[in-house]
Amino acid sequence: MSLYTGGGDRGKTTLIGSRRAKHDPRVYALGSCDELNSFVGRARAQVLSVFEWHIMASELTMIQHELYDCGSDLATLKRGAEWKVTPHMVSRLEAWIDHYHEQAPEIRRFILPGGSVAASELHICRAVARRVERDIAALYESEDQLNPAVLTYINRLSDYFFAAARFANAQLGVDDVNYERSAIVFPAKDRY
Repeated sequence: MSLYTGGGDRGKTTLIGSRRAKHDPRVYALGSCDELNSFVGRARAQVLSVFEWHIMASELTMIQHELYDCGSDLATLKRGAEWKVTPHMVSRLEAWIDHYHEQAPEIRRFILPGGSVAASELHICRAVARRVERDIAALYESEDQLNPAVLTYINRLSDYFFAAARFANAQLGVDDVNYERSAIVFPAKDRY
């Protein structure tokens, strides 16, 4: 079997139940998910090389699988298809976010992305996840054959990367850098 098929040589690609132009909003969203997945793989490698944190690394691996699930749901145009992304996946992300958030210092102002290399990689994932979210939100405005849990999952995923990045800096003893012109945007009683 050949790795290449030539099926996309005329600017179209095959989805589940249809062929679409490679510049179609659904294909953009799929490509954005794939790009995020690559950045998550790089962040996972960094986490393992610096911390040897196997728990966070296993979470990142699970996220990579779930990004493929998001892609599968986005690629499905068949009515009545069974979705792969579930509200349970969102709830699990929320538990991970809460865990990392509780382990990081209080935050009152916007912070600059960065600090340690591991946190920087996780912040890149956060920013790319926000772009994926924008691509999917645009798709939701034009099409109705979509799993609503995908947009919620991606929204929560960017929060996960933010919390994980702050946790990474805290564990390495690297302070987050406050955006110097930020007002206080997070009330003292709320740590996030």
